[in-house]
Amino acid sequence: MSTFSDKVAAITGTGSGIGEALAISLAQQGCAVAIADIDADKLKHTASQIRGAAVSSHLVDVADRAQMEQFAKNVVAHHGRVNMVFNNAGVSLTDTVSHMSYENFEWLMDINFWGVVYGSKAFLPYLEQVSEAQIINVSSIFGVIAVPTQAAYNASKFAVRGFTYAMREELIDTNIGVSCVQPGGVKTNIAEAARYFPSENTSASKEEFTAKFEVIAKLTPLQAAEQILRGVLQNKTQILVGRDAKVLATIERLLPVSYLKVLRAIWS
Repeated sequence: MSTFSDKVAAITGTGSGIGEALAISLAQQGCAVAIADIDADKLKHTASQIRGAAVSSHLVDVADRAQMEQFAKNVVAHHGRVNMVFNNAGVSLTDTVSHMSYENFEWLMDINFWGVVYGSKAFLPYLEQVSEAQIINVSSIFGVIAVPTQAAYNASKFAVRGFTYAMREELIDTNIGVSCVQPGGVKTNIAEAARYFPSENTSASKEEFTAKFEVIAKLTPLQAAEQILRGVLQNKTQILVGRDAKVLATIERLLPVSYLKVLRAIWS
């Protein structure tokens, strides 16, 4: 993407965190934004903060394919076109594989993975109609490394990474760029909003878990958004967000088999 000025971006998960920061940052750079979230109150709050560009608000459940297809249609109907889609909405689940219910696993995959698939496919036909377009799918550093009690989250984010990389290769000679975002610790409400189930190995309360996440999360959403948008302007395949993400990705690349031992030593 050469510039954000006079472009149109559709963004999911804009009720808070990275999605909200992306919408505000893009609007400040002259980009019209179509913001989407499942929470009407949070969506309204985000819209109230956007200045300097056209904004449309869309109440959308990304896990619902029909709603995502209608979202894409509504964005183009309102703004006349679309240049970028940020598939950002996501949730978290902390539980062991043996204890985890199928219902919770499917809930997370429907949002974190299928929401990205639906968003990518729903907007593709419209992105093909403009001279410059980009799909930006948000994975995680947990799409690079795997850790205990995060099997469902890991699975969804590894899946997003693989899906996004394959799609980039399919579209490499077209007008559509594709980027995979892999944030490290960002101060969002994902831990607070997570479905959390303590086990013998994770006896901490949800409040303690959230507090620990707050210590680890170094970047603000605005700082994360700035790094993401720099990567989009460069049409990067992989956008690692935060120093921790870059360090962990390097450890995994250098020690693909034994990196978990290294991480245990760091975290112990």
